[in-house]
Amino acid sequence: MDKSTVITFIIFAYLAVTLGVGIVAGRRASRSVQGFVAGDRDFGLLVMYFITGATVFSAFAFLGGPGWAYSRGAAAFYILTYGVLGMAPWYAMGPKAAALGRRFGFVTQAQLLVGRFPSRALSAVMALLTLAAFVPYVTIQMRGAGIVIEAVTDGAVPLAAGAALAYGIVLLYVLTSGVSAVGWTNTFQGVFMVGIAWALGIYLPNRLYGGVGPMFEQILANRPELLSLPGLDGSGEPWSWGAYSTAILASAIGLTMWPHLFMKAFTARSDATIRRTVILFPTFQLFLIPVFLIGFAGVMFPESPEQSDFILPFLILRSDLPALVVGLFCAGALSASMSTGDALLHGAASVAVQDGVQPFRSLTDRGQRLLMRMLVVAVGAVAYLFALVERFSLVDLLLASYGIIAQFMPSLLSAMYWKRATTTGVVWGLVAGSAVSVFFFRFPELKPFGMHEGILGLVVHVPVLLIVSLLGKAQDPEHVNRYVNV
Repeated sequence: MDKSTVITFIIFAYLAVTLGVGIVAGRRASRSVQGFVAGDRDFGLLVMYFITGATVFSAFAFLGGPGWAYSRGAAAFYILTYGVLGMAPWYAMGPKAAALGRRFGFVTQAQLLVGRFPSRALSAVMALLTLAAFVPYVTIQMRGAGIVIEAVTDGAVPLAAGAALAYGIVLLYVLTSGVSAVGWTNTFQGVFMVGIAWALGIYLPNRLYGGVGPMFEQILANRPELLSLPGLDGSGEPWSWGAYSTAILASAIGLTMWPHLFMKAFTARSDATIRRTVILFPTFQLFLIPVFLIGFAGVMFPESPEQSDFILPFLILRSDLPALVVGLFCAGALSASMSTGDALLHGAASVAVQDGVQPFRSLTDRGQRLLMRMLVVAVGAVAYLFALVERFSLVDLLLASYGIIAQFMPSLLSAMYWKRATTTGVVWGLVAGSAVSVFFFRFPELKPFGMHEGILGLVVHVPVLLIVSLLGKAQDPEHVNRYVNV
């Protein structure tokens, strides 16, 4: 059996097992919207840990992370930093969101927000902003899957076909089983990709340099700029501290606010499950250590890939590894991509129906589930088209998404903790902050000190929310207390 046949067999075996896990997982969930979106609020610690970790660490971590370590050096450490900081607020916010979900029946982030600040316009804005952020994030996952399959098959299966194959499987189990499939496939994929990452992260530096220490000694001697914080920017010049620090801050804020992660608070079996997940989550950050080592292993390699995001499969294919190892690597990379993509597709469809359609046109339970399935396919199709356009790196796409999602933080904090906040203040703050973030993403040359557009949006968002709320009429105290005093 030749090498390509073995690799292909392993890829298809992995996809078949993932599909089987996803379909079987859905048999326990009810056939209601609560079952499809919130898993009947019955996820335990094991699934919560892996659905959180595997959802966060996606194709951008498995491919973009090594790509940044390879091309931008220490700049990649921002990923490690924001992951630790980003989950900390969830220790307090998660249980409170879960309690409100149980009290009022919420299954999405916007439902909680609109429950406190009644406004169909606010619900529609949240749905639109969520979809605007989700599409590039799903695009990252599809491109990641396509990159890996194209690389390991030496171009025999192009990026377009590879992405379509992997995400055809994702669509099947998400359409069949909803969030239950997402939870249990993420558990399987999380274990798999962490194991593969550590195996490769230790093996490649030893094979190419004789160890991790000798590898960094060579880099320090020949490319010292890669080991000096804050690393390099996309053009190869030193990255500014303003850009580095605000990228960390925007990503940390955004991590807590991602709707597909926020919604998992509504799936947890208990508040203790959420808190334990937050405490254990930093252990998942250990996944990034071997990922960065893989990227640094390519720095002194005599050849270079066409794009920095290709460095991991590039090294794998030029290190004369056995077919079994190459196939397992491919499956591990697909795990990283699919474990996030499935949560995003499910979350995008759920948000679009629950927050963008249901407030304006009441649908039956069956009608909601049918429309969600249709939108899973539609969002996947749009993201797939964007995945074929190679304009931005995987990490750049993710950073752009975080700029929008970070704008949700002031609104959600106000909903759960600030009694004086008003609907008008929240709406105007959200619109102003998002507009500023999008403006500076479109015109990055205008950003002061290279600051991340999401932080610039928050600089405008927070004062607008505060001023408009304080100038307006306060909400009914009884209504407010039902949300704040939980």
